[in-house]
Amino acid sequence: MANDSKDTRPIKDQRVCIIGAGPSGTAQLRAFEAAEKNGAEIPELVCFEKQANWGGLWNYTWRTGLDEYGEPVHCSMYRYLWSNGPKECLEFADYSFEQHFGRAIPSYPPREVLHDYIMGRAENSGAKKFVRLQTAVRWVQYSPETKKFTVTVKNLPEDRIYSEEFDYVVVANGHFSTPNMPEFEGLSMFPGRVLHAHDFRDALEFKGKDVLLVGSSYSAEDIGTQCHKYGANSITFSYRTKLMGFDWPEGFEEKPLLKKTVGNVAHFSDGSTKKVDAIVLCTGYLHHFPFLPDDLRLKTHNRLYPPDIYKGVVWINNPKLMYLGMQDQYYTFNMFDAQAWYARDVILDRIKLPDRAAMKADSEAWVKREEACKTEEEKIDFQTEYVRDLLQATDYPPLDVDHVGELFKEWEHHKEEGILTYRNRCYPSTLTGTMSPQHHTLWMDALDDSLGAFLKAPEAAE
Repeated sequence: MANDSKDTRPIKDQRVCIIGAGPSGTAQLRAFEAAEKNGAEIPELVCFEKQANWGGLWNYTWRTGLDEYGEPVHCSMYRYLWSNGPKECLEFADYSFEQHFGRAIPSYPPREVLHDYIMGRAENSGAKKFVRLQTAVRWVQYSPETKKFTVTVKNLPEDRIYSEEFDYVVVANGHFSTPNMPEFEGLSMFPGRVLHAHDFRDALEFKGKDVLLVGSSYSAEDIGTQCHKYGANSITFSYRTKLMGFDWPEGFEEKPLLKKTVGNVAHFSDGSTKKVDAIVLCTGYLHHFPFLPDDLRLKTHNRLYPPDIYKGVVWINNPKLMYLGMQDQYYTFNMFDAQAWYARDVILDRIKLPDRAAMKADSEAWVKREEACKTEEEKIDFQTEYVRDLLQATDYPPLDVDHVGELFKEWEHHKEEGILTYRNRCYPSTLTGTMSPQHHTLWMDALDDSLGAFLKAPEAAE
């Protein structure tokens, strides 16, 4: 059976709702803009963003918990956050770092620099006219009779709820903003600070303290090294399944899973204990879509290929619904672009979808391939092949995914060689071939993470 949800009306008469104006949502707007510049008719676009500015997670705020309107704070960013992967692996194929900054810059920029780059492309595109800021999506309902979605939203400053109809919905609100919060015996009586990584903002809060981080993935690794950099007394990681296994310097240790706390003493599953002043739960995030009914809602843990989505983009049970950026990620911005171009071409009817049985079979085959991956290099190769598969179907500008994949492998090896020094490495751009310059200050000594400090000439930084 062919896809029976396709709209036969002219493209210009159709409407597309994009939920979220972060890197994925702006990639979707950019994809449509590129098609229009090449002479294509595009549908009416409306992008709803609950924050006061576009940029998604990259919008830093001091706020935690709820914002001024009672909405959950989206931001999981913190002061002093630097890229934990080479910028050369996330470069937009149509907008290089050299183009944005007017020169080559070091391979590991801090948050403010990356935000400036992401927003630079978005601002140059003129796509902001499609974005309705401070507008939170409350509910999405699909009608099989009209083949339309009713999207109900709230204008936060006006405290006004209203609904509009759309032919397609693109879910691009990300999945690193709703914390997974496990329970451990004794935490309610712990005398120190307990927080999730989502609410971590400033490593200086933990200067001179003994910090326990529960988790063994990127958040734990990065927050732990940040706290060490800014003067924490000791860092203890508690892992559930396996050690991170880096050659940690003095002051770091890894323990098996936390079992309980008694006062300010943490007890681990191997019987050992450690007195700690603060506990940061680096326990991951939930795919959370409270605005979607069950028949439209992706239910998955964080993995490289979530089930029930064709090409990692199209919701199989209703192909008029798309998801962007829902995978665990080595690739980021350029993968979101690849997905956005694919979603655009489905909507523009450039890509003909197979029937649901074929889409399901394709998705299940990718899921099995992911499950067969054992090593980090195999997982990098898997996501490289996934991005390549998407790119082959669209006119996205040339992207050398083989080169990107090899840089990711180099990055993994450099982290193993020095968890506190890998950010001092340099890599060539996969777009221009230019080798990035050495940053004027070693990462462990670079305490000012501002854009101005990062972009200073070496002699000015001395």
